[in-house]
Amino acid sequence: MPPATAAVEVQRAALRRLLGLRERLHPRVEMAVDTKRNPQIDRRIEGNEVAPGLYFHEQHFPWPVLPAVAVDGVQTCFADGVGIQPSQLLFFDTETTGLAGGSGTRAFMIGAGDWHTGCFRIRQLTIATLAAEASMLAEFAGWLRPEHVLCSYNGRSYDSPLLAARYRLARLVNPLQGRAHLDLLYPTRRRFRGCFENCRLATIERHALGIVREDDLPGSEAPRAWRGYLCGGSARDLRRVGEHNAQDLRSLAALWGCLVGGGG
Repeated sequence: MPPATAAVEVQRAALRRLLGLRERLHPRVEMAVDTKRNPQIDRRIEGNEVAPGLYFHEQHFPWPVLPAVAVDGVQTCFADGVGIQPSQLLFFDTETTGLAGGSGTRAFMIGAGDWHTGCFRIRQLTIATLAAEASMLAEFAGWLRPEHVLCSYNGRSYDSPLLAARYRLARLVNPLQGRAHLDLLYPTRRRFRGCFENCRLATIERHALGIVREDDLPGSEAPRAWRGYLCGGSARDLRRVGEHNAQDLRSLAALWGCLVGGGG
């Protein structure tokens, strides 16, 4: 090595020490290293890999389709005088890397539920790498039919804007834009205000729907579970996030039935 080059390398090394910088492996490399070091780590994600780093999982639950409802002025919630067929509803919920929002927050899991062939169908998409996000967004867009009406819990304020930002950053058409969206948070507040301590979905589940979750991983733990998996950790908690997401979707369907008088 020429003396001049050696001197430059010495200066660079000294600068790194002064700044306290540490070279970091790429996350995918870290994952490979950790897995090789401990081959017993459980890395199984539910479902099938339908694109590099994208997993699709589908479940069916026996659940009779609710009768068609005509939403009237008494049910202030939805849209006055609009008839809604349950087959039009697409319940959706996301699990994200954080709750603050902004362009740095992304969905690593998208779940959707609908009535299909006499059952309540739940489909979930999970990304195992950052590069798989565009594939997940494109796959979810393909689930939406023209007649679909979106149904969520606080989705107007959180899930829908977050997905809109991710579609925009991925340079994909946002399939949620201009689509009818029923956010059940608002009619729930009108129906149960003052009855319970708050109107969080977990509270409504417990008091209004009689749903008690067992061994549930709180939604606030979802970012940690996903980051842990990316860094080479176990997928156990990531699967628990999927179970939490699926229960959210079933609870949305039950809440819909409660609000329109069709039962839970």
